[in-house]
Order: sequence, then structure tokens, then C-alpha cells
Amino acid sequence: MLMRTDPFRDLDRLTQQVFGTVTRPAAMPMNAYRKGDTFLLNFDLPGVNPESIDLTVERNVLTIHAEREAPEPDQVVELIADECPNGVFTRQVFLGETLDTDQIQADYNSGVLSLRIPVNEAAKPRKVSISSAETPHQISA
Repeated sequence: MLMRTDPFRDLDRLTQQVFGTVTRPAAMPMNAYRKGDTFLLNFDLPGVNPESIDLTVERNVLTIHAEREAPEPDQVVELIADECPNGVFTRQVFLGETLDTDQIQADYNSGVLSLRIPVNEAAKPRKVSISSAETPHQISA
């Protein structure tokens, strides 16, 4: 049996996974870091209307939905390049149980959605007192 091969098929498949397609845009890029007792998440969402952004938390899963609308057909005179994906973007982030999901703060500025998630008070290190018959002192737990 002969199989016809297309050397660009795998490249096309990889490109679609990385950059997305018109009907299914690629995932929104994210930076995550910790600053003291707060976790910071930044999502790149240029050109997205802030009112189209929807954040939900269920248990320890944070879900972000956002939509970038395509220009109206009558607004486009002549399309030269079409590299910015339009459509609905969705991303899920699994949060650790030590984070206080009831205190999430969100801000959208200059095309970046920034989330601040504090560490739960019960998960922070604390001092434990030890008493002895000789002298009381404290150690870190």
C-alpha cells in the first residue's frame, strides 16, 4: 500500500497548536511569580474589551474567558495581514490550596490582565511557643 506524505502537514499541525486558528485562538500567554505573601499572574490580552473578560473560581481552578472581536466587514477596506487572533480565549489555572481564592484582586491595564492572589493566613509560617521547666523560648515551625 502506498502512502502519500505531505512534508508540511506536521509543521501545519504544530503551527496550529502554538498559534491557534481563526476558529480556535491560541491560549493567552501568562507570567506567574510570587512576591512576598502574594502570587501574581499576568495574562497578555491586547485588544480585548475589559467587559468581555470573565473570571471564575471553582474549588482551586481559576478560569479566564476573554473575547477579542473581529473588525466589522464594512470597517476593513483591504486586509493586508491577519496575524492577531480573534474569538474567545479560555485558560484554566490550577491554584494551590494554600492560596486565599476569596481575596483575588483583578486589574486590566494596557492589554494585561493582572491578578493578585494572597496566601491563606493558615498556610503562612508562624511561631510556636515551647514551654519547659527550665526556660520558655520560641522556635519557628
